[in-house]
Amino acid sequence: MEKILSYPLSIIYYLFFGLFLVIFHPVQWVCHNVFGYQAHKKSVDYLNFFLVHTSLFLGTTCKFSNLSSVPKGVPLIIVANHQSMNDIPPIIWFMRKFHPKFISKKELGKGIPSVSYNLRHGGNVLIDRKDPKQSIPVIKDLGAYIEKHNRAAVIFPEGTRSKDGVPKRFSENGLKILCKYAPSAYIVPISINNSWKMVRFGQFPLGLGNQLTFTIQEPFAIKNIPFAEVMERTENAVIQGIKN
Repeated sequence: MEKILSYPLSIIYYLFFGLFLVIFHPVQWVCHNVFGYQAHKKSVDYLNFFLVHTSLFLGTTCKFSNLSSVPKGVPLIIVANHQSMNDIPPIIWFMRKFHPKFISKKELGKGIPSVSYNLRHGGNVLIDRKDPKQSIPVIKDLGAYIEKHNRAAVIFPEGTRSKDGVPKRFSENGLKILCKYAPSAYIVPISINNSWKMVRFGQFPLGLGNQLTFTIQEPFAIKNIPFAEVMERTENAVIQGIKN
């Protein structure tokens, strides 16, 4: 029954989702080219406000917990498990005051209204998964950027999305580079739940009536902590908050 009902609701969802992407693409362009970084960021923030709330057409809500625990005025490395593309708009919107920047695959850097433009011009970095050597300098630059400007880098160390909510093994490479070039950063572990249920039937139709939860675990400074300990502590913090 849910799957049958989800067909018309998914169509409505995608219509509005696509409409917001198309509307905000020229808005982003004007903000970026005429008014600069802050205006462009605001346009991206409000785009993602609408994208988050578009899920209401599916009876899906989003809850972010423990935002007050995130330290201000310092570089942040946000580390989360990854269940679907629906993980991203809530992080951008709810953590907007921290200026989150993403490490994304280069294929997303073209062809998608609003999304591709922001990935190219919003301080995010694009990596070629087929060329690991290419990713090193761009992640290094992102680490240096958040260190200089006290902003946030977002990394999904699983490398790919979990289709059933069960976390995959965390890869250390990207996180290690960020920690090296943002030595005064705080790790902000986030446990994401139920995002995978939106796509449990695939991209169409979508799952209905889910509550996506984003739980911020206790942030901690990486300074003077060996990376192996940082990695273990981060992975354990994220995983302990995942409910399968």
